[in-house]
Amino acid sequence: MIQHLPAIVVLLTVLLQLGTMWATGHAREKYGVKAPAISGHPAFERAWRVQMNTLESTVAFLPSLWLAVQYGFPLWGGVAGLVWIAGRVWYAVAYLNDASKRGPGFLLSSGAWLITLLLGVIGLIRALLIG
Repeated sequence: MIQHLPAIVVLLTVLLQLGTMWATGHAREKYGVKAPAISGHPAFERAWRVQMNTLESTVAFLPSLWLAVQYGFPLWGGVAGLVWIAGRVWYAVAYLNDASKRGPGFLLSSGAWLITLLLGVIGLIRALLIG
């Protein structure tokens, strides 16, 4: 199971991206924001920001997860990845409802990302030193 945990995290990350895309498309239709506009109703703008912020976060998270897993920490990288997913979902739901309440989810996911990055750095340095 441990060897599959990172793949499960990647799959959940893709599903999270799809969910944020759906939420943005749904808000675009519901509030009549015609493409290519990215401003209009505040609820649409929140959905748009959730999608973009999640995409931006994913770009940093996935390489960090890969480094952690590749260099010896599949279990801890996978666990941190699950925490990242939970934090991003919390962030998204909170932001969609009230932008001022997005902070705790952001902090949780950021902490989990930093853990994957730290694990990756430690693992890479260890691999370079052992050779």
